[in-house]
Amino acid sequence: MYDYFIFSVQEGLLYGILALGVYITFRCLDFPDLTVDGSFPLGAAVFASLVYRGFGPIESMIAAFIAGALAGLLTGVLHTFSKIPALLSGILTMTCLYSINLRIMGRPNISLSENLGHRTIFTMLRDSLNGIPESYLRLFFLIGLIFLIKILLDLFLQTEIGLAIRATGDNETLVEAQGINPDRIKLVGISLSNALVAFSGAMFAQYQGFVDINMGIGMVVLGLASVIVGEVLLRGRIILVITLQVIIGAVVYRLATATALNYGYSIGFKPYDLKLFTGLLVIIILSFPVIKAKFRRVK
Repeated sequence: MYDYFIFSVQEGLLYGILALGVYITFRCLDFPDLTVDGSFPLGAAVFASLVYRGFGPIESMIAAFIAGALAGLLTGVLHTFSKIPALLSGILTMTCLYSINLRIMGRPNISLSENLGHRTIFTMLRDSLNGIPESYLRLFFLIGLIFLIKILLDLFLQTEIGLAIRATGDNETLVEAQGINPDRIKLVGISLSNALVAFSGAMFAQYQGFVDINMGIGMVVLGLASVIVGEVLLRGRIILVITLQVIIGAVVYRLATATALNYGYSIGFKPYDLKLFTGLLVIIILSFPVIKAKFRRVK
């Protein structure tokens, strides 16, 4: 029971990085970006292929971050310069990334087994801090990592560019009236979003020890669910609280899905029902305010 809780929190923290990226596009830019389903495995593929070729985990993670930014940049260019609708831009990039990811990997999946000499950030930490149990080591590292990312993102979103990103989704006309090019702001925001998503994919590949070409399916819904759950659980308008909302939402979402997988068998819940569970959860949370408002009117 305790191990299940620890592992669920660890995965929730990893998904929290992805959810922070999704927050930038869906909430700050009001841009429904489906590139996420392709940039998540892109980060994992770039990391795994570089480690497989003898590169270290640090430089491989940096490369994954940059690759995600380039994927987001492509989506942004399709939308801002080619004037392709936001949804279609993301779908087109996601479709292209499937083949690109296969090209990068050279096969549908790659193992990051330590027996084959593939070092990850987790094996480096374990070798450096030998006396600490690995499950706790991973947990403390992931907590520190995601809060470092949160702090850096908080600081960035309070800069002039960051404030422009947050304002673009609310009132693009007002941003343009201030002499700021909203298209350039969108390019920066979408690139940063997918860079974080790809970095999350690289971290997840190290955590689970392998990369699969289909590991990105449903990630955009997962990220959106994390954002929505966080908003329901924790109220706040300042950016420091909002990013914390997203992280907490990702952890709670992962705990909920893990609980459904572990204890849902009594009601006939199967592992392949997880996507259905996620979809229903998002539908319920999104519909709740409307249902609540109608119920108040009836009363």
